[in-house]
Amino acid sequence: MRCTSLLAAFVLHTCLLSPLFAGENWPEFRGPTGDGHSDARDLPTKWSEKENVRWKTAIHGKGWSSPVIWERQIWLTTAPTDGKELYAVCVDRDSGKMLHDIKVFDVPKPAFCHAFNSYASPTPAIEAGRVYVHFGSAGTACVDTATGKVLWERRDLPCDHWRGAGSSPILYGDLLILTFDGYDYQYLVALNKKDGKTVWKKDRDIDYHMADGDLKKAYATPRVVEVEGKPQMICPSAEATVAYNPLTGEEIWRVIHGGMNASARPVIAQGHVYLTSGHTGRLLSVRLGGKGNITKSHVDWIYTKTVPSRPSLLQAGDYLFMVSDKGFASCVEARTGTEIKKLRLNGDFSASPLYAEGRIYCFSQDGPGYVLEANRNLTLLATNELSAGCMASPAVAGKALYVRTKTHLYRLEK
Repeated sequence: MRCTSLLAAFVLHTCLLSPLFAGENWPEFRGPTGDGHSDARDLPTKWSEKENVRWKTAIHGKGWSSPVIWERQIWLTTAPTDGKELYAVCVDRDSGKMLHDIKVFDVPKPAFCHAFNSYASPTPAIEAGRVYVHFGSAGTACVDTATGKVLWERRDLPCDHWRGAGSSPILYGDLLILTFDGYDYQYLVALNKKDGKTVWKKDRDIDYHMADGDLKKAYATPRVVEVEGKPQMICPSAEATVAYNPLTGEEIWRVIHGGMNASARPVIAQGHVYLTSGHTGRLLSVRLGGKGNITKSHVDWIYTKTVPSRPSLLQAGDYLFMVSDKGFASCVEARTGTEIKKLRLNGDFSASPLYAEGRIYCFSQDGPGYVLEANRNLTLLATNELSAGCMASPAVAGKALYVRTKTHLYRLEK
């Protein structure tokens, strides 16, 4: 009886702890917490084409979407360079074998996409049984992960992305929330994830000060946080960042910061949200809890030195870490915005960094991947290289890094 009770207690204890150490799913852009953090242990710090590569799978076409992972499946999107076909691809996590290669949409007359971008840049969102793939105004679809069947699609959400789409979808409850910040239209829309029907739509209603639509576009992905017991969806855009009720689209607060092309996903910690303003190169610390226009009342500090416009931030402990587009890694004190350390890395960067086990992993556009210690000294632990660089951000599951380069998907593992 005592043995049976002890066994039952151990099983219950293991079940209760399992969410803390799950680490098996990476369901959206920047992972399960939306901020690039992983609870993984024993990830590799060194790799090359010949070292710590469990498998390497070629991905056809051109796509900058990051991989998402649910149990044994890895999903990503891709497209030929002309954008006339849009694909959802599934790779087996254990073997690297291609499980699904689904042409989701035909696009006879694709909109213009700048060569720096791709026609498949938004990262999918995934949950048990379903993956949601998004190609901006070219189309959004829900795919059955077992069969590869398209369950529903939407192709009636207009937006001239001007240089291609970039904002990724997020799941919140029964909603799939999409961000459209284009040349002509700027709005958010929430779809019922079960059938794709519109639940709410909210125009940005931002004073952009100019008629030039190029200054109105952005590529950011929202974050949802609970403030005083209620959800807020914080969504950067050109000129301003606005917080909405994710259930209704009702605006809660806004901060005016200027700039266009905002791309970084917000980081939330210690009662603050940390935002970047896109091309104007500003990092802002905004105190949560305000309503209305809180630009003058809730912005605690602004930092303006080598702030990234594309890669998102990391927060760990008392510090914010970032890697600029031109390869400057910085450590900033989160409470005050004081710069602690700056380190020059080689190469340009678009991928957002990853945090795991006290280390920062960052991947350049040209091939080198760096591992830094997440401390005030930004100690460089390793410099590694793959045959092609990364536009996509890395994912983690178990003890492996899943890295999408411009040509392949890798499983990097000791």
